[in-house]
Amino acid sequence: MFGTPAFAQTAVPAAGPGGLQDLIAGPLPMVVLMMVLFYFLLIRPQQKRMKEHQNMVKQLKRGDTVVLSSGVIGKVTKVEDVELGIEIAPNVAVKVVRSMVSEVRARSEPAAANDAKNP
Repeated sequence: MFGTPAFAQTAVPAAGPGGLQDLIAGPLPMVVLMMVLFYFLLIRPQQKRMKEHQNMVKQLKRGDTVVLSSGVIGKVTKVEDVELGIEIAPNVAVKVVRSMVSEVRARSEPAAANDAKNP
């Protein structure tokens, strides 16, 4: 009534099967964008933290005060390849795996050999 018959008579394009153009223009860019976001927001920071932790564990030495992943605080008394000897109380030492150290609280300073000791 109010519309003209010309609009009703226009040919509708045939809806054929989606081709490569539909895939490229549709979900493919979103998938690529999501992968890039996951890499920069999740994967890359995790790799960076892991590398920092490995360096921290490699640099442990006698006298360092450390926090274990269980929350126990102790002083490193013995350093081996895979394990550490940690004193958690006077005359109480435990052996732990190096990777269980979550934080180094205080690094020990190596004392000079010729320092005069103050009384």
